[in-house]
Amino acid sequence: MRLNLPSTIGTYGHDERGRFTAGNRGGPGNPHARKVARLRSAMLRAVSKQDIAEVIQTLVRRAKGGDTAAAKLLLERVLGQVPPADVREPLQLRHDGEKIERGWA
Repeated sequence: MRLNLPSTIGTYGHDERGRFTAGNRGGPGNPHARKVARLRSAMLRAVSKQDIAEVIQTLVRRAKGGDTAAAKLLLERVLGQVPPADVREPLQLRHDGEKIERGWA
């Protein structure tokens, strides 16, 4: 059974250097990219550094007040996301019974 899949051999709308030839649209791109760029630009104009500082201060205050969602968001933005743990890997114990942190002896 022969499938009509595009071949990786041949030009198929490309010149000898691999560039798209005239008349080949290539990838049309994201049709919403221009609109999103305009909206993002408008948002950047509307928000000041002071606005951002106040939002961050509110987030810190809520995290300190026990809001775990605020604490999680704040820590992930500052420290990066925590990599997933491999729960299948058993914890290593030292001879005195203390746990050994992964990656540390």
